[in-house]
Amino acid sequence: MPASTTRMLFTTLFFFFLSSSIFLASPVVAQTWTTCNPLNRTDCPHCPALSTNYTFDFLTSTAGPTWNTTAGALSYSEYNGAQFTITDRGDAPTTQTNFYIFGGEVEVWMKAATGQGVISSIVLQSDDLDEVDWEILGGNESFVESNYFGKGNTTSYDRAVWHPVNFTPQNDFHNYTTRWTKDEIEWFIDGASVRVLKYAEANGGKNFPQTPMNVRLGIWAAGDKDNDPEIVKWAGGKTDYSKGPYTMSIKSARVKDYSMGKEYVYGDMTGSWESIKIVPGNSTIEKQLNAPPPLTASQRWNKLSPGARIGIGSALGVTAILLIVLAGIYCVRQRKAGRKERAMADLALDNERRELNAYQMQMAKGGFASGLSRLDYVVRVREAPVARQDVIIFFELLLSIDRSIPVTSSLPRQELWE
Repeated sequence: MPASTTRMLFTTLFFFFLSSSIFLASPVVAQTWTTCNPLNRTDCPHCPALSTNYTFDFLTSTAGPTWNTTAGALSYSEYNGAQFTITDRGDAPTTQTNFYIFGGEVEVWMKAATGQGVISSIVLQSDDLDEVDWEILGGNESFVESNYFGKGNTTSYDRAVWHPVNFTPQNDFHNYTTRWTKDEIEWFIDGASVRVLKYAEANGGKNFPQTPMNVRLGIWAAGDKDNDPEIVKWAGGKTDYSKGPYTMSIKSARVKDYSMGKEYVYGDMTGSWESIKIVPGNSTIEKQLNAPPPLTASQRWNKLSPGARIGIGSALGVTAILLIVLAGIYCVRQRKAGRKERAMADLALDNERRELNAYQMQMAKGGFASGLSRLDYVVRVREAPVARQDVIIFFELLLSIDRSIPVTSSLPRQELWE
């Protein structure tokens, strides 16, 4: 089977399993899959319409709520925008829009990833597997590929076209644009048209992409050693993960929808552009994208009426006065509590001094009376309500030095450790 046909069949089947969480352990990843094919079912969800022209700037923000990361994880840089990185087998970071366009333009500023067998891709795809592609091989510095498929048809393999370039796609950012109408598809590189596909040229229109499509950006290792040999050959050879990581960078993506409406609905199971119904109304996606940013605090203040400002200012003033009063009461109470604690500490110190003087006087008279041991004295001191531990330790030290005083105690031995 030819490489182009094998690749389309393989990646489409793979992502069907990926979306069903059945084949997550596989190292092979691309961007082509569908969760509900309107050619086979009549209950597929409607397609939310973009219904406007919008530029997503990945240098200043993330993709936002209108994009959904379907595989792996993205990082962001103020210099290189969205970063899609392959580090190990199975890595295939991919993001896609939550909206669809029915005819339109997709313009992406991309720096492709390096790495043999690593594919950087920009994909437009519909739920019934119409597809328009840009694919850049990490090991090919001279050509980029454009491609398309209709309804997942892989019976022929003459769709891909390799375009020579006078730059290295992996070194710098370049503009890759697709313009799509019901009559033709045109591919542009840095503003220059490189290919035009007419409706009739796609198998009489049967393979011409013509149903609402979303936008998918991602990177995958087609050169993984477990892939079909034809896929690996098309990708330029096996991927060596030890030489990675391999990163594709996206600065911005401009998406323009040529149709206007709330959403797009498949009217039957033919998959023709004539069968698509445009539901009238305002696009919720457009409303979300064009909603003004949240007001800053100063902007909200400026929007208040003079009366509201006076009321808020008065309330803040009263609150400030109450806080000051409460703080003053707290300080007064703390000062009173501090004076009380100081008085108690002074009383304790006076008692300790009296005890020490009494001890010194007793020692000057020749020691303690018969029957009063050192330990008995310490116990008496300890029972004093205002005695401090450091003074007790000092007494015990003095007593232990006086070897002439007999060591006797009326206390049981086990109480000596209490």
